Amino acid sequence: MKTRTRIAAITAAGIVAAGAFAGTVALATASPPMSGPGPGHGPVTTPRGGPRDGGCLAVPGITDPSGTLTEVQRTALAANAEEEKLAHDLYTEFARRYDTPVFDHIAASETTHLEAVRTLLSRYGITDPTANQAPGKFATPAVQATYDRLLAQGAANQDAALEAGRAVETADIALLRESLGGLTAPDVQRVYGSLLTASQRHLAAFDRWLSR
Repeated sequence: MKTRTRIAAITAAGIVAAGAFAGTVALATASPPMSGPGPGHGPVTTPRGGPRDGGCLAVPGITDPSGTLTEVQRTALAANAEEEKLAHDLYTEFARRYDTPVFDHIAASETTHLEAVRTLLSRYGITDPTANQAPGKFATPAVQATYDRLLAQGAANQDAALEAGRAVETADIALLRESLGGLTAPDVQRVYGSLLTASQRHLAAFDRWLSR
């Protein structure tokens, strides 16, 4: 459970203060998107909305072969599912409150991201912690607390909601980078690579809205 504890700490740090995750944002954006074959590439489609509104490349179909996952990597995969659900549920709620297309567009992207992670969970026989969970509800107490805190933060005004989105994407980037370390399973590498690129684009979209 050490990995899940680290994940909760990363997420919590992103909520406490913008300065806490600014360094992670810099790390995530320092490396340009990969080109050519490799994790995060393959057939892609472009969902509605341009870059300013959170549009990004969809996760490609999972056609790579399976590999072997350690127990830590299996735990991280389940944690990534909860992170994707948190992002989806939070942005969906903000989309109801604010007439800002970035929330609606990124929430749609998070739907495809969660389905990709769920496909991997099924492949590797890992229990899906997001199964049968209602919107805004999570199996892991730390994730539930994170969602509740971010939802309350975003209820203040639109900019506060955009800052909450930045915190989520920064935490996602940190989690995905950690999850990719030592990973050898081709199918999981590809999905994580795609999710990392998507989170970088989402973060950039929130930054553009905040600097408008």
